[in-house]
Amino acid sequence: MKIQFSDLSEQHNEIKKEMNQALKKVIRKGDFILGEDVKLFEQEFAGFFNTGHAVGVSSGTAALFLSLAALGVGPEDEVIVPAFTYIATACAVSYTGAKPVFVDIDEKTYNIDTDALRKAITKRTKVIMPVHLYGQPADMPTIMAIAQENNLAVVEDTAQAHGSSIEMEPGQWRKAGSIGDIGCFSFYPSKNLGALGDGGMVITNNEELYKKVHILRNCGRVSKYDHVVIGYNSRLDTLQAAVLRLKLKRLAAWNAMRQKAALTYNKLLSGVDGAVTPYAAGDVKHVYHVYAVRVKNRDEVFRKLKEAGIDAIIHYPIPLHLQKAYQGLGYKQGDLPVAETVAKEVISLPMFPHIQKTQIKYVVDTLKKLVRG
Repeated sequence: MKIQFSDLSEQHNEIKKEMNQALKKVIRKGDFILGEDVKLFEQEFAGFFNTGHAVGVSSGTAALFLSLAALGVGPEDEVIVPAFTYIATACAVSYTGAKPVFVDIDEKTYNIDTDALRKAITKRTKVIMPVHLYGQPADMPTIMAIAQENNLAVVEDTAQAHGSSIEMEPGQWRKAGSIGDIGCFSFYPSKNLGALGDGGMVITNNEELYKKVHILRNCGRVSKYDHVVIGYNSRLDTLQAAVLRLKLKRLAAWNAMRQKAALTYNKLLSGVDGAVTPYAAGDVKHVYHVYAVRVKNRDEVFRKLKEAGIDAIIHYPIPLHLQKAYQGLGYKQGDLPVAETVAKEVISLPMFPHIQKTQIKYVVDTLKKLVRG
């Protein structure tokens, strides 16, 4: 049996007729750049997250960078980033000229360790950038408290957690991305809400930040040839927005399918020695962009899963502080031990809304033989 890591064919079959009509409409109108569907998608996205504003941009990385730029982050500043995530989070900091400060992660959730975060704050710290890794929100109540105590901004990297939520106070749930000063999203095709290419979104309740990002994403202009700042060409395409509008309507249902698949994985892997299944805190709603397990013989397991036709992926084999691109910051092996350990053991199993129970069973049966062997 061959199983893709993320098979989007059924998802696209589900919306094929509507998608074709939407794309034809955009082509007929010819409003390919910041057209009607972009404006409507921004309104609908802001409504979904119960925020005042949303700005469509060219990618998740652009969303992070433009958000930092709108906050005035620059060369004299530091931005705190978890060491275990995709490098785009750190790159967005570097693009501003600021220094990314890497901190360790919590061994259960793989999200930023809030004790390590607190210790990493200096006089130069300007922003905390938590990542809601794999679909599970970071500890936002604690992070927001730390930010308020130290007068710091919070930019949420929500690229992997569309539609996840966390209980900020008893009975008060908030969607990840809507809690900090700014929330940033990626619409890379395999995300829980994915485009047919690249795309991103910035959401905020701060009107001043909204206006800044809105101007920055479109060459710094307020009208066709009136440019008030040096901006960037970071716009969301109308064709992508048209597709994303259709998918947004189904996001909650598709997330529920991912959660059901995760429960099946958990049940079948229950009691299996040598395989650590994902932990989901009681005060969060995990949306399982990635279903990651930890095994001691990870590289061997990864290779043999591939041989069995299972398209597993490793997210992420080298933590950010040990990446060659950031060797100039002076980190060394052993500085952030939890991130380093997880990076050596973690492996992501196939996960997508329409994955079948028979597929999950095949993955688990194969994995059981490998971790026990």
